[in-house]
Amino acid sequence: MTDIEVVAAPALPRLNEKAPDFTAKTTAGIKTLADYEGKWLILFSHPADFTPVCSTEFMAFANAYDQFQEMNCELLGLSIDSVHSHIAWVRSIKENWGVDIQFPIIDDISMSVAKAYGMIHPGAGDTSAVRSTFFIDPKGILRAMVYYPMSNGRSIPEFVRLLAAMQTSDANGVATPEGWQPGDKVIVPPPSTVAGAESRASEGYETIDWYFSKKEL
Repeated sequence: MTDIEVVAAPALPRLNEKAPDFTAKTTAGIKTLADYEGKWLILFSHPADFTPVCSTEFMAFANAYDQFQEMNCELLGLSIDSVHSHIAWVRSIKENWGVDIQFPIIDDISMSVAKAYGMIHPGAGDTSAVRSTFFIDPKGILRAMVYYPMSNGRSIPEFVRLLAAMQTSDANGVATPEGWQPGDKVIVPPPSTVAGAESRASEGYETIDWYFSKKEL
């Protein structure tokens, strides 16, 4: 019988655990995960510089940059290109569309950050990062991951919405329904006892059933 070598798949980051640490060269100098302590961080990858879909995404991130800043959130891009390629691409976007890319972009030719975060999907390409997006909270905890195929651009307004929803949940101990926007009613956690379920309807919430209640903040 021939022995079959089993190669273990690399460990991927998981929600509600510490985000993988990194020290990386970027268009704004060396950056580490620790540099973002106390702030939210959206780390996102793109397949390559000087590509049309990626250019639209970067311009959308740039146009929302001030809004992210107001939400105590920094942006950090990444692709498996050199810092010089990143600089040339940023200058091209400025010259052709008049959009300033104000956030850093990681030079990840070694693919060390991309591999640590599971951005390389061999089925899509061995040397290009798919469109991965990671939300890391002020304590360095990975809170959300979103993956898109190489052929389709992401929705940056959805990322603004998701960040607002997570911040609202953290601040108020609530959940948010599908499509929630700031100012909409939020979902109250369901009771965990029979007595709590019996009394839920009298607690002043907009209650449909004992497990589904909403309120305004």
